Order: sequence, then structure tokens, then C-alpha cells
Amino acid sequence: MLRRLYENLRHETRFVIHIAARDVLKRLASMALILAVCIFGGVHWIAVAIIASITIGGEIIALILHKRRPEREQDMSFGFVISMWWTNIATTIAFLWPAVLLASEPSIALLLGGFMWMFGVYVHISNSYVALPLYNWSMMIPSFGAAAAVLAAAIETTYQPGGSAEWWVAGALMIVYAANTFETMTMQKDTQRALAAARAEANARLRALEHMTRHDGLTGLLTRRAFDEALARRLSPARGKPQGAVYLIDLDGFKPINDSFSHEAGDRVLIAISARMRELAGPDGLSARFGGDEFALALPGITDAEEAEAFALSLARRLEAPIEFRGKFLRVTASIGIAIAGEGLSTVSAVCAAADQAMYRAKSDTEARSVLYDPSHFRPRPSLQERQAVIEALQAGDIRPWYQPKVRLDSGEIVGFEALARWEDGERGVLLPGRFLPLINEFGLQGDFLHCIASHVLADVASLLKEGLDPGRVSLNVPEVALATLSGRQELQRLLDDAPEAARHITFEITEDVFIARAGSMIQKSVAEFRRAGVRISLDDFGTGFASFQHLRQLEFDELKIDMSFVQGLGVDPSVEVLLAGFLQIAGGLGVSVIAEGVETDDQRAQLLRLGCVFGQGWRFGRAAPLEEARIRLFAEMSRPYGTTA
Repeated sequence: MLRRLYENLRHETRFVIHIAARDVLKRLASMALILAVCIFGGVHWIAVAIIASITIGGEIIALILHKRRPEREQDMSFGFVISMWWTNIATTIAFLWPAVLLASEPSIALLLGGFMWMFGVYVHISNSYVALPLYNWSMMIPSFGAAAAVLAAAIETTYQPGGSAEWWVAGALMIVYAANTFETMTMQKDTQRALAAARAEANARLRALEHMTRHDGLTGLLTRRAFDEALARRLSPARGKPQGAVYLIDLDGFKPINDSFSHEAGDRVLIAISARMRELAGPDGLSARFGGDEFALALPGITDAEEAEAFALSLARRLEAPIEFRGKFLRVTASIGIAIAGEGLSTVSAVCAAADQAMYRAKSDTEARSVLYDPSHFRPRPSLQERQAVIEALQAGDIRPWYQPKVRLDSGEIVGFEALARWEDGERGVLLPGRFLPLINEFGLQGDFLHCIASHVLADVASLLKEGLDPGRVSLNVPEVALATLSGRQELQRLLDDAPEAARHITFEITEDVFIARAGSMIQKSVAEFRRAGVRISLDDFGTGFASFQHLRQLEFDELKIDMSFVQGLGVDPSVEVLLAGFLQIAGGLGVSVIAEGVETDDQRAQLLRLGCVFGQGWRFGRAAPLEEARIRLFAEMSRPYGTTA
């Protein structure tokens, strides 16, 4: 309790210092006047000298403390705080005591003069009332004490009317009291105006702060939270049947602009796109930036599919218009997801989730700029029960790697394996990745999934090595989260450090998606660090997009995996053979090995060998199987006579 009292005292000390430092000359002049009146009225000079000494000493101490005050409240020492308060209380008593001295003189005129002085002090004190309880009480207790002392003196003293000179003094004090009261009231008005101005400024700052928290700093559009709140009000049951359309827009081609032209160019594009969206939304619509290059629109007047899709077409055309930047014209396209509010889509979360699903469908569909959500064409959002089931499967080890062999095409000799995830479910059997990877991505469990698979792979490789088996190079797919984030990279590196022998047999397969999703510099750094740790890097699904070619010069890697679509085109599409020959020539020039994926027939194997491809993988050589079957194949490999083919 005492500690809390002291903390409150320290907190209010700053205000006490402020009060003590103002109107010093006015107080000293007033005190000189009243002490002169006391001497004129016959008060003993010793009492006057004591009051004068206390007053002057207190003012000097207060000024010294004011100049030496610390900047921060926490830096005020105990001695500083107590000194300031004792000085304030002592000077307050000294200012009130002349009223008691005059009331003790046997003159009605001087008694009235004392009352005038005491009331004047009260008026002065009242001008400083603020929401500081300790300060207020430190003023009021001496004031009540002075009033009681004046009353006691009046009871004990027999008064005479007094001479004319004394009445002139009382009249003069009355004028001083009136002048002081008028000035104090003026000061109070000024204080009120200052407080009103301070409140107005505070309210303006609060409005500005609220605007900042509800609007994107770069574009001025609503933030995700503000958009959701505004949309919730429009979808409220109190406003009748929900209606209107929500558009989620993801810009395509924005990242290359950022990487190639600078972030300033990217900002220019975002600002221009936002201005167009704000104009299209109009006064009744909502426009927002959810972050990065993702935006949203909500239009209340659109209620049917035809109208919604027509607006999406005009929106896409408008957003694709060129944007000028330093003499160049920059262009982006847009993938647009549409959801119309109504039955089943009557809440913000529901309608935005539907638009989000439609937007991702549009992004993956090269033919469509926009997709309208239709519940009959979209799988339902996964439930919390499904999420819990995935988490439990990861924790229990039910999601584990199976191993597909990688071989030499000429001999069938196993040179390694690719780890492919399978969910061994007790009720549904073995589930392929297509059944559960979308759930993992939807729930944001990519990091947990990679940790689970990588841990299993390292443990399995370590067990094979312990049995004297050579698994060759075992590859696993590494997603963006482990390469483009420091935490993901460190977690994966920790797993490798815990199994150094097994780590030397590991290959990380990277697809071109990681380059599209994040800045290349972080990925290059991650790849370089993993290669220094002895991990091989394989560029997976090579040839399926521009990103692979774009990053061949930037990325250190050891292996190319030709996508199975090229292998399946052998003997069907003449251009495939030309492309494969080019890929092999590129790999030879770069000094990296090549593995052809999806080899299913002897004819494909023969054609790949003719083109100069040494390694392959596919059903022709074995499907993905549990660790035990991989172990059996390696034992069989050891016993197979050298030079025979599988």
C-alpha cells in the first residue's frame, strides 16, 4: 500500500513542479502586499519575517527542483519527490497564515481583510484543480486548517470597528480580491479553451490513427479487417436478405515487375491498380488490399451470375491496362474469384472463403480470368475434424515416406530412391498424396509435414546404413517454406545435423514453384548452405515452365529431373525428342546429371538410352513401396551378378 502511495506521489510530482514554476512573480508580489498589511495592522514583525522567509525559501527551492527535474518520471528519486511535496505544502500554509494573523487583530476591518486574502488564496488554488487526488488534498487540508484557525481567532478576539485607514486597507484588499478573481476566471477560460483544443487534437489524432489501422498505408484501400467489418454490417440479418457480390483478385505477373524493375515500380503498379479498383467500386462498394498483390471488392448491386461475370470481365480488362513507369509500360493480369452472397453464403467468412476458392481455381486455370463459385463444382472446405485427423496422423507417424527406386537405365541398377508420402490410415487404407496434401496446404501444416517426412527419411536411411546397405541418393521434395524462410531452413538443417551419416545420402528436390512464390536471393542462400552441408539439389519437373530456365544461371544444383510429360510423349510427339535432346545437352554443358521421370515401358527406356539419358525412374522399375520392400530390393541388388539387367 505504501509503495502504491509513493508511486502515485511520484506520478503527480511532475504536475506539482509545473504549478510551482508558474506565476512566481505574482505570488511574491501578493505576499509582499499582505505582509505590509500585516505590519500596518500591528502584527509582530517576527511572525511577518517567518512567513516571508518560508515563502521566499519555498519559491527558491521549487525553482531549483524545477530546473533539476528528470526527464522521466521513473528517474525521480525519493528525496526529490518528498522535497517537492513538503515545499509545496509549506508554501501553501505560509500563504494562508496571514489571514489567521489579521483575524487575531482586534479590528473588524482587518478581519474582513483577512477573509478577503483567504478567499483569494482559495480562488487561486481552485484554478489548479485537476484529476490528481493527492495534489488536491495537499491543497485542501491546509485550507480547511486555515479556515478553522480564522474561526477560532474570531471567537477569541473582541473586535472594534477600526480606523478609517484600516477600512481603506480592507477596501484595497477587496479590489485586489476582485482583480484576482477576474484574472483567475479568465485563466480558467483559457484553460478550458486549451483543454478543448487538446481534446480536439487528441480526437483528430485518434481519427487519424483509426484511419491508419483501417486503411492500407500504400494504397489507401481498406485493410482486411476493415473490409470484413464493413461487409459484416452489409450482410447483417437486420438489413434483410444478404445480397451483393464479393471479388477476390490476385495479380499475376506482379513479382517479376518487383524483381526486374525495383520495388518502386511495384509500388507504382499497386497504387495504379488500387485507384482503378476504387473507381470501379464506386461510392456504394468496398475496395480493399488484403496484402501483397491480393485485393478485394464488394459490390451491393450485383445479385445474379451473369451480371457478376460480366463485371469480372470488365474488371480484368481494366486492371490489365498498361501502367507507365519511367518511360516503360508495365502490365499485370488478374485471377478473379467471385462469390454471390445469399443462401449458404450469408456470413463474411463463408462468402470470402467461397471467393477465395474460386480465385485459386481461376489462378490454376490458364483459360479463365475469373471463376464464379458454384457449390456443386467445389469441394467443401475441410472441417476442424479433418484438420485434427491430419495433425494426429503426422504426430503418430501414420503419414510416412514410401520409396520409389531410381535406376541406371542400361542395367536397372538402383542408384537411389525418391521418398513419396503416403498416409497409412487404419480405416481407409493407404492414401495417396492427392488425398491429403491439399488438406496440409489448406491448414498451413507444410512445415510440420516436411519435418515428419524428413525425420522418417533420415531415420530410414540411417537404419539401412547400419545394416550395411547402400541406399544411394534418397531424394525428398522440399517446399518453399524450408527454403525462403530462415526458420524453415534452420529446422531442416537441425535435422540434418542430428543425422550426419544419413545426411550425406540426401537429395532435396525443388520445383519451379519456389522461385515464383518468393524472392530468389533467400532460396539461393539456402541452396548454397545445404550443398555445403553435403546435400545434393535436384531441379524437379524440369521443362514445364519458364522459371526453371530463368533460374538455371542463378541456382547451384546437381541434378535435373525431366518431367514425366516429356517421357510419355516419346514416340507420340516428334518435338518431344528434340526437346529432350536439348535438355540433355544443357545438362551436359552444366555438368549435372539427368533423371527421366515416369518411365513405364521398355520402348521409353530404349529411346532415352539412345538420346544419352543414363538414369530413370518410373513404374517400369518399381512403384513406391514401404521401407521394408526397399530393404528387400537392396539385399537382392547385392546378390545380383554384376552386369545383369533388371
